[in-house]
Amino acid sequence: MNPVKKILWWLLAASAGGINRGKIIELLIEKPMNANELAKELELDYKTVRHHLRVLEKNSLITSMGEEYAKMYFISELLEENINYFYEIWEKIGKNKIKKREMR
Repeated sequence: MNPVKKILWWLLAASAGGINRGKIIELLIEKPMNANELAKELELDYKTVRHHLRVLEKNSLITSMGEEYAKMYFISELLEENINYFYEIWEKIGKNKIKKREMR
C-alpha cells in the first residue's frame, strides 16, 4: 500500500478527530486559509483546529507560510500528488460518518 494512503487511513479513519481533519483538508483543497478562518467555517474551537493543523503538517499533508495569526495553510505537494487517495478514503469514511452523526 502507498505510504501516503496509509497515513491518510490512519489520520482520517483510525484516530480521534479524523472527520475534522478530513473537513480541513477539503477546505484547503478549495483555497488556502488561516486557522481562524477554518475554525469559523467548521464551527470548531480555534485551539482544536490548531491541533489538527499541527497533526496534518507534522505528517506532511499540509504546509504553511507566515507566522502567528497570519499563518496560511495549504495542501502539500505530497498530498496534491496523492489526492486521489484522499478522495477514495473520504468517500468511504468521511461522508458516511457525517451523515450518521446528523441522523442522531
